[in-house]
Amino acid sequence: MSRGILNVVALTALLGTFVVPCVAVGAEGSDTKPKELNGLPLIFEESFEDGAARWKPTDAQAWAVRRQEDTGNMAYNLHKSSDYKPPVRSPLSISLIQDFSVTDFVMDLRMKQTGKEYGHRDLCLFFGHQDPSHYYYVHIATKSDAHANSIFIVNGEPRTSIATERTKGTDWATGWHDVRLTRDTVTGRIEVFFDDMDKPIMVAEDKTFASGTIGLGSFDDVGLYDDIRIYGKKAEKVGSDSK
Repeated sequence: MSRGILNVVALTALLGTFVVPCVAVGAEGSDTKPKELNGLPLIFEESFEDGAARWKPTDAQAWAVRRQEDTGNMAYNLHKSSDYKPPVRSPLSISLIQDFSVTDFVMDLRMKQTGKEYGHRDLCLFFGHQDPSHYYYVHIATKSDAHANSIFIVNGEPRTSIATERTKGTDWATGWHDVRLTRDTVTGRIEVFFDDMDKPIMVAEDKTFASGTIGLGSFDDVGLYDDIRIYGKKAEKVGSDSK
């Protein structure tokens, strides 16, 4: 075999060793998140890279969009307890998506609790929100009791736990966690997943509020939120079955 042919063979082999890994890296680095989940289309995305103009907090001074050293991404930071007095005993720090209402939905996001460790160390997710005294929320906390680590309803009176199943507590540790909240308004089933998307940490069944907006926050703690995706059915207006 001539030297020229040998050089071509060697070059082809060399290129092959580099081309294949490049294709693999490109595939891993691409956005593989689905445009549909549980039969529901993607209807809302938020990375906070452009700020938080679509969100309305109970206390704007308690929230900020900040770049994170660990991820390099912008994230929505609840950095102090809100100066807010709810009409009934319920969470203080709430930031809702403006002009947005859904019935059935799946919400995926990443959350990081940045407060001290104690029994009620929490972050919350809000949904079916009608007004300041009518909505659901999920309270993810270190230990379960009557007022922590459960699914709650606020219906014109202090919050009440409605979970039919839940764990003894949720370990926030110190890093980011993948969280999923699902709602089926036909069956009334509500499920919360924490890192493990196969087994929920909380389950409830309730049909009181048929639709409403979605939000982030905490009862009185601090934390970070990022990479939000909501798959669902948009509602024409906020509504409930009981009001």
